[in-house]
Amino acid sequence: MYAEAIFLFISGTEIVFILFIVLLVFGADKVPEIAKGLGKGMRQLKDATNDIKSEITKSAEKQGLDIDITKDVREEIDKVKEDVDEITGPIKRRF
Repeated sequence: MYAEAIFLFISGTEIVFILFIVLLVFGADKVPEIAKGLGKGMRQLKDATNDIKSEITKSAEKQGLDIDITKDVREEIDKVKEDVDEITGPIKRRF
């Protein structure tokens, strides 16, 4: 999520410039190896994150805690939408 925010502030020209500098510093032979290493590292990070999430979920289930917060949040959002529709319904019809 943080990486997405960074890319919002970097233009295409800046990305090309950064890639050009990387190519100059490391050379054309090393860039694929670096990319492969970064890919493996990101995969390991994702796997570790998923393992942590599963452990937290298992622990919460053992303790009898409600782990389905999204269901509750979705229900509350639907209630708010219905309330807004009830309030704005007559206003929309007038215009």
